[in-house]
Amino acid sequence: MGHRVAFFAATQPHTELMLHPRKIQILGVPMDLGANRRGVDMGPSAMRVAGVVERLRGLGHHVEDRGNASVPGRELLAFERETLLEAITTVCADIAAFSRGAVAADAVPVILGGDHSLSAGSVAGVATAMAEQGGRTGLIWIDAHGDIQTPESSESGNVHGMPVSHLLGHGDARLSRLATPTPAILPQHLVYVGIRSLDDAERSFIKQHGIRIFTIRDIDERGLHAVMSDAIAIASGGTQGIHVSCDVDWIDPAEAPGVGTPVRGGATRREAHLAMEMIADSGRMVGIDMVEINPALDQRNATAELAVELLASAFGRRIL
Repeated sequence: MGHRVAFFAATQPHTELMLHPRKIQILGVPMDLGANRRGVDMGPSAMRVAGVVERLRGLGHHVEDRGNASVPGRELLAFERETLLEAITTVCADIAAFSRGAVAADAVPVILGGDHSLSAGSVAGVATAMAEQGGRTGLIWIDAHGDIQTPESSESGNVHGMPVSHLLGHGDARLSRLATPTPAILPQHLVYVGIRSLDDAERSFIKQHGIRIFTIRDIDERGLHAVMSDAIAIASGGTQGIHVSCDVDWIDPAEAPGVGTPVRGGATRREAHLAMEMIADSGRMVGIDMVEINPALDQRNATAELAVELLASAFGRRIL
C-alpha cells in the first residue's frame, strides 16, 4: 500500500442533498498489468485531479484517501502470462485485504482503477467481510464486456477479461480463491448491465451457469429504469449487500472517450447517472469499483470527470 493518507470530513454546510453520511475509504490501483494497452494505470490520478475526494466530501460523507496499492511497473516485468498472473494475484490479494478491512470498519471501499482485473480482489474482500457478518454479497457488473474468460478460453490472455470467472471460482486457482469462503460470488447473485460485446466462450459460460444479463438492447427496449430495478432486485436476493463494479466503457465512447476498449453504441451520460442514482436509492451498496479510465486516450480529463460525477451519484447526489 502507499503511505499517503488523508482524512476529510465535511466542515461547512452542504450545497447538495445526500441520503445520509457514510464512511468512505478510497484506494487507487494504478495497474495496467491485465490490459494490452498502456495508460490505464494513470486512472486513479486522473480521478483525484478531477476532485473525487472533494466531490464526495461535499455530499457530507467522511472520506479517507488511503493512497495507492503497490503495483509493479509493467516495464519491469516479463510479458509472459505466468509472470503477469503472479503479479496481478499479489496486487489483488492486497486489494482484498483493503476492501475487507473497510467493510469491517463500517466503511464503503471505493476502488479507483486501473484495469478491471483488480475487481478479482476488491469484490473478494467485500465478500469475505460480508461472509464474516453471516451474509453473501450480490454483484452488479456494469460493463460493455463480459470479463468472464478464463486463462484457457481467452485468446488474448488479457487478465482484465477474466475477473468475473475468478469471482465465480473458475479460472486461475490463485485468483479464484482470494475470498473466504470460495467462490466470492454465486451465479444467482451476479447480474450484468450494459453488455454489448461477448465472444462465443463467454456466451456459453453465461448460459451454462444461468447468469442474468441485461444487454444494451434490453436497455433500448425496456429503458434503463426497468433494467436497473431488476438488476438491483436480482443482486439483492439472498444477499446482505451489493458490490458495484463499473467499467466506464459501458458508456458510449462519444461521451467517455478515455477508455482502452471502446465499443460504440453504449449508454448515455444520463442513463449512467440514473443507474448510479438508483443504486444510491436502494441503500444496498457496500463497495464500488470505477475502472478502465485511460487518460492517455482521454480529452481534457473528461472521462475521469464523468467517473467522479457518477461516483457522486452513487453516493447520493440529487438534483432536488
